[in-house]
Amino acid sequence: MRISGVLLAVALGVSSTYRSTPSTEPQALLGSPHRPTIESSGRVIRVGPPHALRKPSDAARIAEDGDVVEIEAGVYEGDAEVWSQNHLTLRGRGGRAHLKANGAAAQGKAIWVITGDNTLVENIEFSQARVPDRNGAGIRLEGAGLIVRGCYFHDNEMGILTNENEVSDVVIEHSEFASNRVVLNSEKSFPLGHNLYIGGIRSFTLRFSYVHHAMVGHNVKSRAHTNFILYNRLMDEEDGASSYIVDIPDGGTSYLIGNLLQQGPESENPALISYAAESVKLSGLDLYVVNNTLVNDRSSGVFVKSGSPVPAQIINNLFVGPGTIASGKVEPANNLAVSDSRFLDHRTYDYRLLPGSPAVDEGKDPGFANGFPLTPIAEYHHPLGFRPRPHFGRLDVGAYEWRGPNDPASASQVP
Repeated sequence: MRISGVLLAVALGVSSTYRSTPSTEPQALLGSPHRPTIESSGRVIRVGPPHALRKPSDAARIAEDGDVVEIEAGVYEGDAEVWSQNHLTLRGRGGRAHLKANGAAAQGKAIWVITGDNTLVENIEFSQARVPDRNGAGIRLEGAGLIVRGCYFHDNEMGILTNENEVSDVVIEHSEFASNRVVLNSEKSFPLGHNLYIGGIRSFTLRFSYVHHAMVGHNVKSRAHTNFILYNRLMDEEDGASSYIVDIPDGGTSYLIGNLLQQGPESENPALISYAAESVKLSGLDLYVVNNTLVNDRSSGVFVKSGSPVPAQIINNLFVGPGTIASGKVEPANNLAVSDSRFLDHRTYDYRLLPGSPAVDEGKDPGFANGFPLTPIAEYHHPLGFRPRPHFGRLDVGAYEWRGPNDPASASQVP
């Protein structure tokens, strides 16, 4: 067995006094070169019932730049706040801290409005954000720079919503977004809720995450200038009804590598990936869709729809189900379209390959783009984990490599 030689090729370059990257990640280097720097002053503030500060909002009022705020696991109802300090680390301690809005919202926007720069949020659960403007988010980012790790956003109107900021980089990893939508009544949703809505920032990285069950809105929407969408599970499943699985409406240099994308039978729109459908205003108009597994469970559809004048590079993807592979200007190479790919379990969305799959050994070296390696070096491992992608002979088509008849389905590397 040979692990991909580019495993060490991409360094994220985290230069911070406080280093939170788990050592279990292979070099923790799978992703974008754009990553916020989190610098800690060394001061730790503890929050929760055993402490003097009972709620996260209590800590927000006394925190200073560089503080680490540790929130004891448990449910914090009706607590919302603005975090204006820079280089904060906000984390759950002893399990996830659940911020359940119950009508509370900071500035009428979100459970947490983050106006400071370079913030790390990990091990926090956000739910039930509702505001009069119908865009109540778990997190509303107005500062520059955010890392979200190991968090869960569900049943808000938006999971994460960011403002435009051309010096801001956002990294989301090992996190789940589910059923974030605008509910008008018990039967209908307003078509503005998205699981993730990234505004016009410098770069957006999403990796090792599970984003699912958007209703009418999109699972992932990004207006960032550069997008790295790597090794995720992005799905409608049986009863989700998203418009697009991934929507990149204004263009921007975008890499979709090693993802599982599934469009459910209730989807509002026939396309799974939509690129430059609204405008081509960003400087980068190049799209790279490489070694993904895309499954369409509708009766028809389009897997990739591009409105860019620059041909999209569509390489080594496994397209399963009915529909057209692509529309618009595209340069497809070495893709495989089948009605049945011999997955381990299609019913439970386990798209690992079985012996005899037509995808085995049918890939090619996708090379580099803008100096970024397009060869997949990891595989999403449910839930919210990954494992390095091995090679047996030639690269396989799709998001998974068949590991041979004695594959032990090795354990997920989850922080």
